[in-house]
Amino acid sequence: MACSCCTQRRLEGKVAIITGGASGIGEATVRLFTKHGAKVIIADILDEAGEKLAESLSPWATFIHCDVSKESDVSGAVDLAIQKHGQVDIMFNNAGITDAQKGSVAEYDAKQYECVMNVNAKGVLHGMKHAARVMIPAKKGCIISTASVAGVLGGAASYAYTASKHAIVGLSKSGAAELGKFGIRVNCVSPSGIATYMVVKYMQNGSSGEGEGREMVEEWANSVGNLKGVTLKVEDIAEAALYLASDEGRYVSGLNLVVDGGFTVVSQRPRLGTVPASRL
Repeated sequence: MACSCCTQRRLEGKVAIITGGASGIGEATVRLFTKHGAKVIIADILDEAGEKLAESLSPWATFIHCDVSKESDVSGAVDLAIQKHGQVDIMFNNAGITDAQKGSVAEYDAKQYECVMNVNAKGVLHGMKHAARVMIPAKKGCIISTASVAGVLGGAASYAYTASKHAIVGLSKSGAAELGKFGIRVNCVSPSGIATYMVVKYMQNGSSGEGEGREMVEEWANSVGNLKGVTLKVEDIAEAALYLASDEGRYVSGLNLVVDGGFTVVSQRPRLGTVPASRL
């Protein structure tokens, strides 16, 4: 007999906003959430990809151009959800970037740091703020943000990316502490090395084709990962977000759900920002 979560649409009647929803983890989550009955606002700067995805999932998905570093854009995405559907049940702050700074802090470019923090950390704050303004009166809601194992470890990525992901974990805990009294749950999910376009571009410095780069990242992640026989995919993170957004996670708040196959519990932690010399 199949369990109820396998036969029921777990987000029936809910409305979700997913930033960075046009590709990678965001796209996988958009597809999964709509499959489970949610109406989804895809908020992204990738207009062509976002429009195409929304069209393929119509009438369940709608695209809006959204640069999360701009508060007005995030506010506009929330307003669109209210105008079209009358509610916002789920805010998934997934949009993020990294930088190319892999060297010493003694030579770090502060402008790169500011750019990453504006999108990753400030973008999450914008999402939490404008989700809260409509969820507080409703006395319910779920806010999820994409952090990273770089928000658990040091030395796993660039300084800016590491700082931004630590900030997301802290923002999520603070949000959970404040918003719980309004029935709002706040969590984050932290993936390990996963072959998204952003990770491939960072680890290969943009020098490899996408297919070759994805294969390289997965091969490397499997070689350093703790859990053998499994390759982490964007769909795994979408499933984690689904759990946090659904009623199965109705008493889960303040959690950083680390999806890393035990990577962060092992004593030896190779840098995520390095590629084996044989693959360069």
